[in-house]
Amino acid sequence: MQIIEHTTEFQLDRESAVAIGKFDGVHLGHWELLLKIIEQKKENCLAVVFTFDTSAAAFFGGEEKELTTKEEKRKIFDEMGIDVLIEFPLNRETAATEPEEFVQEYLAKRMRAAYICAGYDLSFGRNGAGNFALLEKYADQYGYHTELIDKIKVDGEEVSSTRVREAVRRGQMESAASMLGKPYSVSGHVEHGRKLGRTIGMPTANLIPEEDKLLPPNGVYYSKVMIEGKEYKGISNVGCKPTVNADGVVGVETYLYDFNGNLYGRDITVELLAFRRPEMKFDDVDSLKSQMEADIAAGREYGASFV
Repeated sequence: MQIIEHTTEFQLDRESAVAIGKFDGVHLGHWELLLKIIEQKKENCLAVVFTFDTSAAAFFGGEEKELTTKEEKRKIFDEMGIDVLIEFPLNRETAATEPEEFVQEYLAKRMRAAYICAGYDLSFGRNGAGNFALLEKYADQYGYHTELIDKIKVDGEEVSSTRVREAVRRGQMESAASMLGKPYSVSGHVEHGRKLGRTIGMPTANLIPEEDKLLPPNGVYYSKVMIEGKEYKGISNVGCKPTVNADGVVGVETYLYDFNGNLYGRDITVELLAFRRPEMKFDDVDSLKSQMEADIAAGREYGASFV
């Protein structure tokens, strides 16, 4: 997958099928857009995702945490078969681009768009004035065709990044998964911790998420862990481990069932399946160990319920 970043000066070498959006969370609605542009590859079009290097919410103020980090999005798009990812610079100058100029200069000229799909809530250009109707208005002039993609509904309501975000913030991981089409996950490198788990016979993998990654409430979650394409069941603590850690750094620490090996420095993805209990501070390490044993036993029972 080609990644175009840090520039507005780019030129694609052949016609493209374009999906425009923030793609925060890459939920079921986003999957519909992505599948549509991938279908167009059979017409010799490049499958192109156009998004911003900084979310509009973060740039204009307000939301700073992302459901999906830049690296996580890149991995999803690459694995799905996207040809070109454009991470367009979002700054005062580009935010002031008139919608008509955006269509002419970027969609028609630089991306050579032959097909553009979007939802009805699409907005682009100065003050977000560009919309699907504007794309349709210029379709004949610039030689592309458009397709309006209906919203996906789960539990009778439209799927949106806002709904997914609310579910994650409440620790409702099953609800988030139903809208994402897969469990909510956190990815990163396994780092060295205090190694307390190893000393009490329960070694764990310690992952510090990127600062802009949205995490669910601190607590213990049933989980699955992906390591180099292999899946392991586990149980994870999201939080700062108050019993043994005073620095307040929030991480995701996971005990993996039936795994032997060294994970330090390796990339893993932790899927948070369901909330078990809030994070707690214990009087001593023995109390912590006793609770961990109970959590692990409960995790094995939970894990037996899914493949």
